Amino acid sequence: MSESAGEKTFAPTAKRKRDAALKGDVLRSKELSNAGVILLGAAWLAFAGPWMLGDLTQILRSGFVFDRGEVIDFDPGSMLRGGLFFILPALATIAVPVVIVTLLTQLGLGGDGRWVPENIAFKGSRINPLSGLKRMFGPNGLIEMGKGMLKVALLGTIAYVWGRSWLDTIAGLGRGNISQQLTAGWGAVVSLLFSLAAGLVIIAMIDFPIQWLRRNKRLKMSHQEMRDESKESEGSPEAKSARRQRQREIAAGGVAHAMREAQFVLTNPTHFAVAMVYDPEKAAAPIVLAKGRGDKAMAMKELAREYEVPMLEYPQLARSVYFTTRENQTIREELYSAIAAVVAFVFSLKRGEHPPAPSIEVPTELRFDADGRIAP
Repeated sequence: MSESAGEKTFAPTAKRKRDAALKGDVLRSKELSNAGVILLGAAWLAFAGPWMLGDLTQILRSGFVFDRGEVIDFDPGSMLRGGLFFILPALATIAVPVVIVTLLTQLGLGGDGRWVPENIAFKGSRINPLSGLKRMFGPNGLIEMGKGMLKVALLGTIAYVWGRSWLDTIAGLGRGNISQQLTAGWGAVVSLLFSLAAGLVIIAMIDFPIQWLRRNKRLKMSHQEMRDESKESEGSPEAKSARRQRQREIAAGGVAHAMREAQFVLTNPTHFAVAMVYDPEKAAAPIVLAKGRGDKAMAMKELAREYEVPMLEYPQLARSVYFTTRENQTIREELYSAIAAVVAFVFSLKRGEHPPAPSIEVPTELRFDADGRIAP
């Protein structure tokens, strides 16, 4: 299939991700946050729990011991305040870490997470029944429903296995003194939380990559969006000055010599540039004289304009040659047909003809994204 300017095939740039983050579109995983909080809570109950267990035992004992004055001047409020005085310090030691873990998993791991005040503003779409139905029964809603069902099945299985192993302990909680019952109950709760936390960690390990892939797919850019962003970023005088200085430094190397020999340049159009030549007396296939990305690609294009070397925008083909061929080597055999069409077009231009630009087909196994991964 030929490339289209409106098809979103480019990986999102850093600027695209920053702009999305400013609008609240950041990488987050509720499952990761849930797993972190439950795991922290289980660890706290296991290591700091005896402290709280001792306080609970003390509260229960004091609640069943009355003297004559307490019976005459019965004050349940005072008893509750006393119980809270015992229990609050222990609760504070878990509340603060839970808040920190929640913030880290929701804002820290995404790399660009942030607080967006606009998200709390009133939006009519949030209470629109049609929008709600679309969210529920659309693709995302069905995915979330499937995730929820799988999560319930996994955690339900874990809870069932846990209950079978702790059945005798739970059944015996009505026997023995208060301290023994609290200790046994505490152990059961800690065991259950660790078991559920293990299941949530598994879910988070699956969910986090899925969220990353979904966000990257959502933020993919079209050819036109790439060009618009490039023009916008090139508008700053400081950026232009720094870029030109970098390009001059690159051009001072071996790139200038290669560009003088080049017959044409394939571009991405903004991130990649590949300078090529075809001379049947030197090689049976076109040769890559120079290739670059970023500043080097910009320098190559500046030199191409200076030396009047034709530049052709074929993003898939440019990336394919860039990632599969080294400098001063011939292209891969699978790309012969595509490059032959380009060479014929360039030779026609040099003869003064004006043929239409050829439609290029790149083999599926040689289609790459901007990061060098095989494109889906």
